[in-house]
Amino acid sequence: MGGTAEKIQHQVSGGGSRGAGIDPHATASGGGTIFTEPILVVNQKAKLIEITNQYAVFDRNGIQLGYVTQVGQSTAKKILRVVSSLDQFLTHTLQVCDMGGNVLVQLTRPAKVFKSTVVVTDANGAEIGRIVQQNVIGKIHFGLESGGHSYGSIHAENWRAWNFSVQNHEGREVARVTKTFEGVAKTLFTTADNYVVQFHEPLVDPLRTLVVASALSIDTALKQDSRGLG
Repeated sequence: MGGTAEKIQHQVSGGGSRGAGIDPHATASGGGTIFTEPILVVNQKAKLIEITNQYAVFDRNGIQLGYVTQVGQSTAKKILRVVSSLDQFLTHTLQVCDMGGNVLVQLTRPAKVFKSTVVVTDANGAEIGRIVQQNVIGKIHFGLESGGHSYGSIHAENWRAWNFSVQNHEGREVARVTKTFEGVAKTLFTTADNYVVQFHEPLVDPLRTLVVASALSIDTALKQDSRGLG
């Protein structure tokens, strides 16, 4: 589930709808992991019919840091996903893994009707926090919560929710999620969503993990809804 280093780098630095327009040399060096890199590129595996969500996560140079895969789907749920949009109302679970296959965090979106909540847990199942949808009309925004406290929020910048501003609890933007465009044919005939995540400053947990989890669960928490409802 990949892409060439050249493609990844273009997603980061390219302008317009095909890239995030980020100068990769203007940010500090990262630590080589999903949770320590200042720029992440999240590319969904392109499929004509999306049955299982799969994403690859790269650094700004095109080196793959890990991957995200959907787990726990029954045969009935897979069939439902092919023939209808009703699976958006069912529980979905994603695992974020490093390149060695070790689970870093797990993202679970319980069954919902209108508003999504994504529960973020560590590899042992202990809850880190939650990504909670705040509204259903207008520009969608989510709260980033842990232990009953608000640590920040993520805001869609247009009604189609392609780009997001991530803010801390003081309302200052600390990260940005930008959708990159793969071309008319791929966009019309496959279900792939690709994003670039840029951290403006180092963050500490639980906010850092919640921000990464937000970027990796946007499709499951929100985009499936827009496909089913839009």
